[in-house]
Amino acid sequence: MQVGWRLLIILCISCISFFIVPPSAGLETGSRGVSADEVYRQAVAGYLYRFPWDHGSHDEFRTEWWYYTGHLVAENGRRFGYQLTFFRRGVNREQVRSNPSRWAIRHLYFAHFALSDLDHGQFRFAEKISRAGLGKAGAETGRLRVWLDRWIAEASSLQHARHHLNASAEDFSIDLSLTPAKSPVIHGKGGISRKGDAPGQTSHYYSFTRLATAGTLWVDGERLTVTGTSWMDHEFGSGDLGQEQVGWDWYSVQLENQTELMFYRLRRVDGTSDPASSGTVIFPDGRSQHLSASDLQVEVLDHWSSEASGARYPSRWRIAVPSLGLTLALVPELSNQELITRRSTQVTYWEGTVRATGALRGAPAIGHGYVELTGYPKPLRQRL
Repeated sequence: MQVGWRLLIILCISCISFFIVPPSAGLETGSRGVSADEVYRQAVAGYLYRFPWDHGSHDEFRTEWWYYTGHLVAENGRRFGYQLTFFRRGVNREQVRSNPSRWAIRHLYFAHFALSDLDHGQFRFAEKISRAGLGKAGAETGRLRVWLDRWIAEASSLQHARHHLNASAEDFSIDLSLTPAKSPVIHGKGGISRKGDAPGQTSHYYSFTRLATAGTLWVDGERLTVTGTSWMDHEFGSGDLGQEQVGWDWYSVQLENQTELMFYRLRRVDGTSDPASSGTVIFPDGRSQHLSASDLQVEVLDHWSSEASGARYPSRWRIAVPSLGLTLALVPELSNQELITRRSTQVTYWEGTVRATGALRGAPAIGHGYVELTGYPKPLRQRL
C-alpha cells in the first residue's frame, strides 16, 4: 500500500501546473484511456459567478488553486512579503466512481508557504502534500474553507466576509485577517480566462485585488503585530500546459493611488509570448478593464541566476500600457525568492515581492506587487 501511494503521488505531481492551461491532445487520466476532457468539466463562456459560493471548491474541474500574496509591516517598521497557496488536483474520476470507499483517493492537495524578510534579506519557504479524506486535507463547496493539516484559508458564508489565513512552519508563521476593500474582479471575457486558441483552452479566474490585512507574524521566535495589503487569486479548470508552452510570467501590482494591475505572459518554446496572454486593470472605483496581449509591453532589464537550481530568471522589468498612460519599473525586493518544492509539486519557480515606480497619466505612481516565474529551470510540460 505504501509503495502504491507513493507512486500515485509521483504520477500526479508530475503533471500539476500552477497556472491552469490547455491540455495536450491524447492526455490520458487513467488505465482506460479516458481523456481529461471527457471526465472533467471544461471552462466555457457564459459561466455565471456566484459569490461567496464560488470561493469554495469546484470538484468537477480537475485543477484548482487558492493563492494569497501580501505585503506586511510590523509595528517596529520591519517589512515582509508572504505567499500562501493551496492547490487541489483531482484524481481519475472514473476510478473514483468504481471505488466508493472513504479511503479512495479523490483529490490530492498541495500547499506552499513563503516569507520574504525584506529588511533582514532572508527568504524562507515550506511545503505540504496530502490526499483528501479523513480530515487530513480538503476544501468545502459553497464557501471558502481549504486546509492541509493546520494550514487553512477560510471565510464565512457572508457576501463580504473577512478571510482568515493561518500557517505555521518551523521558524515562521502567520495568523492574518484579510478584509476585502474591493469586490471580486473576474478576468478574461465572458466568464473565462483564455489560455490558447483551441476549444477548452480556458479557465475560470477571479481575484480580490486589494485586501486590508492585519494580524500576527512569528519569525525566529519573535512575535510581531503586522498590517498591510494582500491579493487573492482563485482559479479552476481542467487542463495542463500546451505542447508549445513552457511556462509563464505572472505579475500583480497594487499602486498607492488604489489602482491594480494583473497580467500574465505565457511563454512559448521559441521564447515568444503566446497571443492568449492577457491581463486586467482595476480602477480605484472597482471598475475593471480587460487587456489583451497587444495592450501590454514588457521589457526585461536584468537577470538573476540561482546557485541552487541553476536557473536564470528575469529580475527587473519595465512594463507599459500605452492606452492607459501607464509605465512602471518593477524591481525585486530580494533577488533570491526561489521555491524548490521537492516534497510536494516538484516544481522550481521564482515567486517574490517587487516594488513599483513609474507614472499613470502623467502623475507619479508607486506601489508594490508580486511576480511569479515558472518554467525557467526546465519547461513545465510534464504529462501523466
